[in-house]
Amino acid sequence: MSVAELESFLHLEFPQAFKNGDISIETADGSTSLLRQRYSEQMLRPGGTVSGPTLMALADFAMYVVLLSAIGPVGLAVTTNLNINFLRKGQPGQDVVAAARLLKLGKRLAVGEVLLLSGTSPDPIAHVTSTYSIPNV
Repeated sequence: MSVAELESFLHLEFPQAFKNGDISIETADGSTSLLRQRYSEQMLRPGGTVSGPTLMALADFAMYVVLLSAIGPVGLAVTTNLNINFLRKGQPGQDVVAAARLLKLGKRLAVGEVLLLSGTSPDPIAHVTSTYSIPNV
């Protein structure tokens, strides 16, 4: 699925992912995706760092996008596992970028990883591995 096809499908089937208008799909090509979550103070936890729930949600959505870009509009593909390692503090005032890639795409399961980046820094703030279950269609 192209970025335009993904956005159309997701706005219809998963509109809550876009409710704040802060997440955009920059690229998706069947093996990788790049998403951006624009900075807002709502993403911060006490102490001024980007919260874990913000990072986990973005990583999960980035994995969903890369998977759909590979298999097409299968809305009922679901996360079966997500593991996150927080590596460094996400900086306030900076967008968070999620770079996802599929590691293995099988008939029933897909495994991928996501690097989360803060602003323009090349150093990841978190590393995520995730598994998705693909239903029979």
